[in-house]
Amino acid sequence: MRETMGVLGPVGTHSEAAARYLMEWQGLDHEIVCYGDIGACLRAVETGAVDAAFVPVENSLEGAIAVTLDVLARSDVLRVQREVIWPVHNYLMARRADVEIRTIYSHAQPIAQCRDFLLRRYPQAELIKTASTARAAEMVGAAPLDAGAAAICTRRAGALHGLVEIAGRIEDSGANCTRFFEVVRAREILPLASPDTILLVAQIDGSRPGALYNVLGEFARREVNLTRIESRPARTELGAYLFFFDLDAHSGASAKAIAAVARRSVWLKELGRFPVHLAHNE
Repeated sequence: MRETMGVLGPVGTHSEAAARYLMEWQGLDHEIVCYGDIGACLRAVETGAVDAAFVPVENSLEGAIAVTLDVLARSDVLRVQREVIWPVHNYLMARRADVEIRTIYSHAQPIAQCRDFLLRRYPQAELIKTASTARAAEMVGAAPLDAGAAAICTRRAGALHGLVEIAGRIEDSGANCTRFFEVVRAREILPLASPDTILLVAQIDGSRPGALYNVLGEFARREVNLTRIESRPARTELGAYLFFFDLDAHSGASAKAIAAVARRSVWLKELGRFPVHLAHNE
C-alpha cells in the first residue's frame, strides 16, 4: 500500500509542486492528498489519515507561516523530518491574453510577494484573496471570458484550468523562496547521522528581566550558531510567548546548550533534527 502525503491543495499549488520535487529527489512513491488548509494537513498526520505532510513554514519575503509553527508547538505527536527550500516563481494568468484585467485572485502570500508588480502594472485592479493559488486559477478558469479576471498562480495550475500567461516571474525579488517542512509522527522518524538543523520550541518566563537574554547567552557562550529565531503568542495569557530556535546541528556543544536552555525555560521541546535541501525550480 502506497504511503500518503498531505499538501495544501487543490492540485497546482506551490506546495504540491514542491512535494512532487521532494518525491522525485528522494525516489519516493507517495500518493499526494490535497487539503483545503495547512492546519488540516497537519491534523491529518496527527490522526494517521496520512503518513506525512509537506507544509510551508516561512517565506523569505513575507516571513513565518503562523499556523505551521502554532500546530507544531502544541502537538506532542508531530516532528520535522526534512526541510526543503523551494524557489518561488509566480505567474499572472488569465483566460485570454488580450483581456483588460480588473480583478486579480490569489493566496495572500503571493499577493504580498508581488506587491510592487501589482502597484506598477495594475494599480486599479481589485485584489481578492483565495485559499490557495490553485483555487485562484480554478476560479478564473470558471469565470466568463469578459470578466477581466486573472490569477497569480503556478504555470501548472494555470494550464490545468485553461489559462494563458500574461506575465511571468512577477515576484518582487529574484531571491523569493519558501521553506517547507516534511512533517511525520515522532515515532516514525529515523535518526540521522549528520543533520543540518535542530529545531526547538520553548516558553520563556517573560516576567523575569533578561530571561531571553540569558537563554541566548547559553548558545553564545558555547558558540552554537542560531540560524533563525521566531516568536509566537503562547495563547495562555497576554504577554506570554513561545520562541522557536533553529540551531546549526554541526556544533559539538549543541547538547549542552539545549540542556542549559531547558533549565532556563518554562518548558522546552525538540521538534526535529533534519537535513536541509535547496531545491531547483526553473
